[in-house]
Amino acid sequence: MGTPNTPGADDGAADGSAVPWGADRALLDHLLNRAPVGMAVVDRELRCVWLNDQLERNGGIPRALRIGRRLSEVLPGLPAETIEKRMREVLETGVPLIDHEYQGRTASDPDHVHAYSTSFFRLDDSSGTPAGVCYLVIDVTDRWRARQRLALLSDIGARIGTTLDVARTAQELADVAVPDLADFVAVDLLEPVLGGIEPAPGPVRRDNPELIRLGQRSAREGREGREGRDGNVAGVPAESIARIGEHAPVAPNSPGARCLVDGKAVLEPVLDPAILPWLAQDKVSTDRTRLVGLHSMMVVPIRARGTILGVAHFFRRDTPDPFEGDDLILAEEFVSRAAVCIDNARRFTHEHAAALALQRSLLPHGLPRQTAVEVASRYLPADDRAGVGGDWFDLIPLSGARVALVVGDVAGHGTHAAATMGRLRAAVHTLADLDMPPDELLAHLDDLVIRFVDEEGTGEGGVDTTALGASCLYAVYDPVSRLCTFARAGHPPPALVRPGGAVEFLDLPAGPPLGLGGLPFESAEFELPEGSLLVLYTDGLVETRDRDVDTGMDRLRAALAEPDRPLDELCRSVLDTLVHNPPPDDVALLIARTRTLDSSKVASWELPADPAIVAEARTLAGRQLAEWGLDDIAFTTELVVSELVTNAIRYASGPIRLRLIRDATLICEVSDATSTSPRLRHARTSDEGGRGLFLVAQFTQRWGTRYTGDGKTIWAEQLLPASM
Repeated sequence: MGTPNTPGADDGAADGSAVPWGADRALLDHLLNRAPVGMAVVDRELRCVWLNDQLERNGGIPRALRIGRRLSEVLPGLPAETIEKRMREVLETGVPLIDHEYQGRTASDPDHVHAYSTSFFRLDDSSGTPAGVCYLVIDVTDRWRARQRLALLSDIGARIGTTLDVARTAQELADVAVPDLADFVAVDLLEPVLGGIEPAPGPVRRDNPELIRLGQRSAREGREGREGRDGNVAGVPAESIARIGEHAPVAPNSPGARCLVDGKAVLEPVLDPAILPWLAQDKVSTDRTRLVGLHSMMVVPIRARGTILGVAHFFRRDTPDPFEGDDLILAEEFVSRAAVCIDNARRFTHEHAAALALQRSLLPHGLPRQTAVEVASRYLPADDRAGVGGDWFDLIPLSGARVALVVGDVAGHGTHAAATMGRLRAAVHTLADLDMPPDELLAHLDDLVIRFVDEEGTGEGGVDTTALGASCLYAVYDPVSRLCTFARAGHPPPALVRPGGAVEFLDLPAGPPLGLGGLPFESAEFELPEGSLLVLYTDGLVETRDRDVDTGMDRLRAALAEPDRPLDELCRSVLDTLVHNPPPDDVALLIARTRTLDSSKVASWELPADPAIVAEARTLAGRQLAEWGLDDIAFTTELVVSELVTNAIRYASGPIRLRLIRDATLICEVSDATSTSPRLRHARTSDEGGRGLFLVAQFTQRWGTRYTGDGKTIWAEQLLPASM
């Protein structure tokens, strides 16, 4: 069989009415020219020698212009070089190539990209010499687009909703849709959504809805910007009319306004003010459309659980094909999946903000100024994924110018941990008001945690063990004696920095975590030089997943060097050294510098248990007040001293000790050797006694009783005159 080397080698081949291989012409015409599949034959030079009617229609090039020419000469919109390379491989090897897929444009439909599947096989003459290549072409655009959509849908599952952050999720929606679906995407959400608030269900019936631009992406991003308000290029996509975080205007009657009301997506294949009245009325959008060449648009409401959260705009600019119905279906699927993620992020934001607000409301808003110590504190919540936790700290004023320092940690995160922390903190305050020793206080707190767990176990929600295993460190410092008593329940030991700069971690009895029950708590007492630093902290400061406790404590020791620095500076140094912000676990830090109450502000006397000594006690108190310049409150103080000493003589035994302390208030204390508890009475008119403690309560700011190892102390505090 002969093979022509030029288009004119065979007259039949030249006009496409016959082929040069001697086959039956009528049969070929019937079987091939009318076949629904495009077919063609090229010679050894890859020039077309025959094609059927279907391929002529698909290519849009007349048969006369294709015969004798190579594909690259007549259809430049196709990847002709790649196709011809495949033809040459088949011609040389004889191995057929099945289903080679490519995309391009043809003269029959130059405005749209089509996908084609082509199969090639070699033609040999009767002697077995390669004569050319026959190929079959099928338009698989629908299959290609469906595969693209499936790939995009699979992609959004992995790329949208990677965080529980509303703004980040909105930006992810824009990122995943560009450039595969649109050339520019803008995502606007209703302002309440940013704060975690759920908008009212149903349509948004407002003339000017408060939409905030939270996500946008352009296929040309990084190649152009628009002039910002300050006159500089702000890096904002040229297609955009708002920056991230800015208010995004919604023109009346625009597709955005309509879909916010009726919740239905809008497709505008062609953006032309001449045929779209809403666009003609919106000069800003019209100018922007013309300036950057936006020509097709889709607007899809962002809706979850029947509530509209915002709206997403999709535009085409460089892609010549307008949006079609299938594109709108894909965009709606994009947005519906993103809406679920945005709503989840919104709900998390709301719950996280509520838990954080609860925790902050339960933590002290400001530590009271105390004569006994100078304090500074820091609290760092865990990161957004972990949520707020149950760490807390406190400074509690006690009687006798003493002060309690507390740090605690509830296991877990979230609202339950914050609420449990609040209950434990309130319990510590109540027990501290009873002036309990640290070990006794922790024992009562342990019983309380067990009661919490038992109470939760009887409810419908199951057992909440949040409080179980909580830790606490409780310390009481007395500025008069310079003694500090500690007890801990499963908590890291405090650091003590002495005035010379030596740092040590106090060796305290460990004590079990709260809620285990049955195990004792023990106290340890230390005498602290004036100016010592006490550093109380939670385990989140010294222990992380990649750092053990010993390493953390070594770093804490190094961070506490130079203890003479201001306490706020010390707090910053400790956190900068040990904490990567945000920390994986909550961190509570309390640093106190001890002070000593000057001996000139304390006066005490040992008194015999003799009723005759009451007058002497009043005289001693009056004389001391005169020395302090507190004559204005001498009468009240003498009355208080008289009543307290009289009660001690009448109801107690052993030696009696009277002490006056001039601090922020005037403190009067009477100690005895018994543990009987005084009781406030309301005496009847005919009673001769029973008014002593009632009068003390009326004339003082507060009063109470604390128990010691050898008896008890009744104390009362009075406000000092304003001039003091």
